[in-house]
Amino acid sequence: MARRRRDKKKDETLVDITEARESAVDWIERNQHIVLSVILGLVFIVAGWFMYQNMYKIPRDISAQEQMFRAQMQFERDSFALALENPGGGYPGFLGIIDQYRGTTAANLSRYYAGISYLNLGRYDDAIDHLRSFSPNEDVTSIMKHGALGDAYAEKGDFDNAIRSYRRAVRAGDNPFLTPYFMQKYGLALIHEGRSSDAITVFEDLKREYPNSQESAEADRFIARARAAG
Repeated sequence: MARRRRDKKKDETLVDITEARESAVDWIERNQHIVLSVILGLVFIVAGWFMYQNMYKIPRDISAQEQMFRAQMQFERDSFALALENPGGGYPGFLGIIDQYRGTTAANLSRYYAGISYLNLGRYDDAIDHLRSFSPNEDVTSIMKHGALGDAYAEKGDFDNAIRSYRRAVRAGDNPFLTPYFMQKYGLALIHEGRSSDAITVFEDLKREYPNSQESAEADRFIARARAAG
């Protein structure tokens, strides 16, 4: 009896599957134009994406990178005003790259360069605007972005935001050179704001996590300063 019940259930399942398949085939036959339109739409979307990437975006990225090299040269010479707007030779500065090549990797990187340039020129609000709009794609550039923002806010006397930015720089990645550098700035900003206990914790972490760094060698001095201020 149990065997017959199992066979009956199996037969009912097979019937349900067969009916569902026949129903699907029937729906497709009755709506061939809809199915064809969907397939063609997907084909056009995929083909359009490949054409956009290979015939527009990638060549535009390459062109932007080629146009940016003169501004980078001026940046490396600490000629920040020239790097921003007039690097010479008819090439655009970082601001021109940002404006003319929106959406490219070069335009994004130019936002970082522009932010650092403005920071060195003492135009801190402009530095903050450009650094905030820069999208880092790796730990190192993320550390550099948030660290530079911390510097810009500190120069403005906005230590609440400076502390938040330095903390983000410290947490953005584990780099043996950049991370202890910004840990030190983070701790000093905390001391400036009277948060001595938090500063001591930062410097103790710095000594433990980066014992071979130059900043670690200086940590005890800042711990003593924090204790004296606390």
